[in-house]
Formats: sequence, C-alpha cells, structure tokens
Amino acid sequence: MLQIGDPIPEFALASTEGDEVSSMSLRGKRYVLYFYPKDDTPGCTTEACNFRDNLPHFNEIATPVYGVSPDDLTAHQKFIAKHALNFPLLADPDHKLIEAVGVWVEKSMYGKKYMGVQRSTFVVGPDGRIEKVWPKVTPDGHAQEVLEYLKSISPTRNTPAGNLPASRAASQITPHKRSTAKATDNKKASASTAKQSGRTSKATRSKPGAKKATSQKSTTRKATGK
Repeated sequence: MLQIGDPIPEFALASTEGDEVSSMSLRGKRYVLYFYPKDDTPGCTTEACNFRDNLPHFNEIATPVYGVSPDDLTAHQKFIAKHALNFPLLADPDHKLIEAVGVWVEKSMYGKKYMGVQRSTFVVGPDGRIEKVWPKVTPDGHAQEVLEYLKSISPTRNTPAGNLPASRAASQITPHKRSTAKATDNKKASASTAKQSGRTSKATRSKPGAKKATSQKSTTRKATGK
C-alpha cells in the first residue's frame, strides 16, 4: 500500500456524474479517495452514508470526496439512488487504480481465501502526493475522522487584521473603532480652531491699547506745544 509522501498513480476513471475524473484534472486540489469493497453491502453502505451526511462540511473546506470500488457505473448509480448519495463514485472494474495504490489484497472469510479491496482512504494534496492514509478502515464514524484531519491542516479563514497588508487591515477596522477615531479627530480639530480663535481675539484686544497710547502721546504734544 502507498504511504504518506508517495505520488498518487496516474488514473482516469468513469464517474457517476457522467464525466471522467483523472489525476490530471484534480491536480492543484486536495481531495479524498476512499476505496471500498462493494456497493450496497452493510459496511460500505454505512461508510457511504457517513460521507453523505458530512459532505456539507467537506464542501466548506473545498475538499471533494470520491468513492472507488470495482463495481461498474450501473451498480454505482443504483447505490447512489437507493441511499441518496451526494458525491461521485468512480468505477474501477479492472482494478487499475485499486491495484496501483495497493488495496487489492488477499482476504479470507470462513477459512476461504479470496482477493478483494481492503477498505482504505487516502487524502491527496494539491501537489499530487499522498498526505494521509487510513488502512483497514472501520466504516462507522470514518468520515468524521477524515474531516477532523482536514480541518486540522486547513488554513484559518479569519486572519487577524494585524497580519494583513495595510490596505486590507484598514478594511478590518470595526465601525466602533472608526467612530471613535472620527470623534478624536473632530475633538483635535475643534481644539485647534479654538486655539487659533484665542490668538486672533488676543491680537484684536491688544490693538485698542496701542491706539490709546498713541492718543495720549498726541495730547501731550499739544499741551507742550510740540
């Protein structure tokens, strides 16, 4: 089985959505490939419904989910219709991808050995390399397990304004902060205006005194005949 850090093998498989899903078309995206033995069997139904119920959370972090099994598209479509599955299933009847990732293994039941799919899940990164592996998956609750891992590596959505460029940080200022800043600016402007007004008034008040002094000097000159 492939391990963390290994590149996902190149593949191109028919999808229940009517197109072909390939490793090339998914390049640049993080996605989930989960491999299961057979459509509409108890364990596979539990696992598929678990992914179905949690798909909105996978969509929130932009991580598509693909189920892969040896079943053909007809079986896949019936499985989807019966259980209202909301994600695509990929058909790999020739086991090309199944064998390439190493999940086509020898199994045994009631003492009888046979070949089949080992229930496993891979998270493939944007660079096409495997980021996480779950071998021998327990169906119940597995989707939540995958989701928790993806959330732990997903970037935080709300970045603090202090970590943003100045132009973006300005847009993060709250209305309260804007109004407080505006009030402070208005207060400073009022104080400046008042100060300037005080200077003008003082200058105006000083002029009559000067005029009075000139008048007294003129009177003195007249009295002395000068």
